[in-house]
Amino acid sequence: MRELMIIVLMAAMGLAGADQAKFEVASVKKTERCSMRNSADAGSVSYLGDPLRILLMMAFDVKRDQIVGPGWIDDECYEVSAKIPQGASKDQVPGMLRALFEERLKLAAHKDSRTQQIYALVVDKDGPKMKEWTKDSTFMEAHPGQVRLSRQSNPQGGVTGALTMEMLANSLSNNLVYPVKDFTGLTGKYEVDLSWTKMPGIDRGVTAPTGDGAAAEPGASILSVIQTKLGLKLEPRKGEVETVVIDHVERMPIEN
Repeated sequence: MRELMIIVLMAAMGLAGADQAKFEVASVKKTERCSMRNSADAGSVSYLGDPLRILLMMAFDVKRDQIVGPGWIDDECYEVSAKIPQGASKDQVPGMLRALFEERLKLAAHKDSRTQQIYALVVDKDGPKMKEWTKDSTFMEAHPGQVRLSRQSNPQGGVTGALTMEMLANSLSNNLVYPVKDFTGLTGKYEVDLSWTKMPGIDRGVTAPTGDGAAAEPGASILSVIQTKLGLKLEPRKGEVETVVIDHVERMPIEN
């Protein structure tokens, strides 16, 4: 039974399985220059000068605080260039990165659940201001993994569509320092149309909550827009967050 549980866990993380998609051609090099010059298109990805923590965040699709590993992963930088196989989707890139790092850096990791800082998405005191979505709505129905960015005049940050609150929380997580969890209790899908301005020097559009759980001053309009347009708000709390624990990783990659 224990062996079965380990196999299931590894498969869920993309750390096992011969069917895992891999890059057609890939290069991993250690570099002294930490510049973070990244680019990606339908046929290739290039991460030039990224600290290993950032690369692991992309490989596991998690935030900075969800990676638990040796301190040097913040200091050692790498250049990764890879060709995406024909027919593969961008959703497969994280899995291909994991497979690449398993091969070249001997990466081994497991998932764990730890209490960390989060944002709780809750209903404001005056109630929700969103309209519940119906089939007659002009809003396009979104599905998990398919939330569209806003097409409003402000391209810096936004989301639009008919979303569940869980989908909204997941989308907001990509724009905030800490994960967002849905505590609204609202079911169904709602018409959401948001855009906000990101400010230079503010990580992911908003400053983090302070260590004692008190809300920090927002670094951008994202928090106020959620409240004024949707009748929701984000409260800093402590909560259970899925983390990735790095059991082993080499500093020097195997030759390409």
